[in-house]
Amino acid sequence: MTPHLPRSLPPMLLAAMLCGAAADPGGARAADYTSADLGHALTPFGAIQAGNADGTIPAWTGGITTPPAGFSNGGPHIDPYAGEKPIFSITAANMSKYADKLTAGVQAMLRQYPSFRVDVYPSHRSFAAPAEILAAAVANAGTAHLAADGNQVLGAHTTIPFPLPKTGLELVWDHLLRWRGYQVRFTAYAANPLASGDYTLLKNQTELMIPYARGGSSESGVLTDYMIATISPPLYSGQLAVAIDHVDPGTHPRDSWIYNPGEQRVRRAPEVNFDTPNTQSDGLATDDDLDLFNGSPERFDWKLIGRQEFYVPYNDYDFGSPSHDYAEILKPHHVNPDLMRWELHRVWVLQADLKPDQHHIYAKRVFYYDEDSYEGLLADEYDHRGELWRVISGAPICYYELPVLTNSANLFYDLQSGRYSARGLRNHDTKLDFFGPVMQASDFTPEALRQAGVR
Repeated sequence: MTPHLPRSLPPMLLAAMLCGAAADPGGARAADYTSADLGHALTPFGAIQAGNADGTIPAWTGGITTPPAGFSNGGPHIDPYAGEKPIFSITAANMSKYADKLTAGVQAMLRQYPSFRVDVYPSHRSFAAPAEILAAAVANAGTAHLAADGNQVLGAHTTIPFPLPKTGLELVWDHLLRWRGYQVRFTAYAANPLASGDYTLLKNQTELMIPYARGGSSESGVLTDYMIATISPPLYSGQLAVAIDHVDPGTHPRDSWIYNPGEQRVRRAPEVNFDTPNTQSDGLATDDDLDLFNGSPERFDWKLIGRQEFYVPYNDYDFGSPSHDYAEILKPHHVNPDLMRWELHRVWVLQADLKPDQHHIYAKRVFYYDEDSYEGLLADEYDHRGELWRVISGAPICYYELPVLTNSANLFYDLQSGRYSARGLRNHDTKLDFFGPVMQASDFTPEALRQAGVR
């Protein structure tokens, strides 16, 4: 991990961006901007620096770069907006009033579940990143380009390649290569409630290393190394999996292995990819649903719809608070809406249509990526009849100790079964550490998996 990175923008760069905010009302089209606007009318990541015309979306001023008083590394994340109350709530009864700012999936949730609700809070653009990451995004704007039919990026390093995305493929690569930190260790719970609300908690320990963020090149090498170990319940305890994603998945597909304690051996698992049912979701999510899309973009045609304003999950610190137990969070059909925070934000809308010669259980997917960070906030997924099938929701917070904005949990709603899967629950008996011993590539090999299984 790169140590001692500055936690905020250099004063001159921040001052330039704040001056640019007054000159840009936020109404310009993406095509009207150039790389000269980065750090002025646009943030270094290409978001419109200014707020919107009616003031319901504020200007970006650098995000949260200082932890609140009382926070300690590894401890619960203190909500910097804890004193705020909802401005209003959206239900099935009044959703038509807000339909232009509700995604198709959220509208479907409101119609299908009378208990579902969207509580809208004041908007805060809390995304922040170390100065080196922001500078790398600006540098990439002048050098990055697509190759291999869009399945590879050349000329980029460290973070998003296209702060001025002009095509759908450029935008999905911004999501895949966005700033997510250098490494993280965490324990968290997963659950797949039945329609009755009954559930079993699965506890996992995860290690994630992102070599690309350490100055790696988009032209070769590893994007992420990932290991997950199941701790409980006893039926699944001891199961291990490792996955290695390369920066150029078209040339180097994902490498993956699993260890089953019953077999006591490691075997390659090439099926951990694309639309394979995720093993811990009870069939309610695919492997490429995790992170609201991961892996190779090769099976879809990607269409950039543009930048729009939507009510999206954001700053969901209360959802992960230790003051709530899992029985309070996990309700029939969906998580407790009392604990979810929604805000109005500009998002990039991206549509993925399955190529005629490719196979996937989803025929169409629509993603809603945060304008500031390219984090996935919502996704709508359609079956081959054209029916909306699944809705994915994030629960993002800014981990201000690094800083990085990313989802604290992913929620996978299956509208056809009436069930859902929740991943990343960290309210109790969990840990998260961005600053532990530096991980190495040797920690993510079949031999490392075998040794971990023996222990």
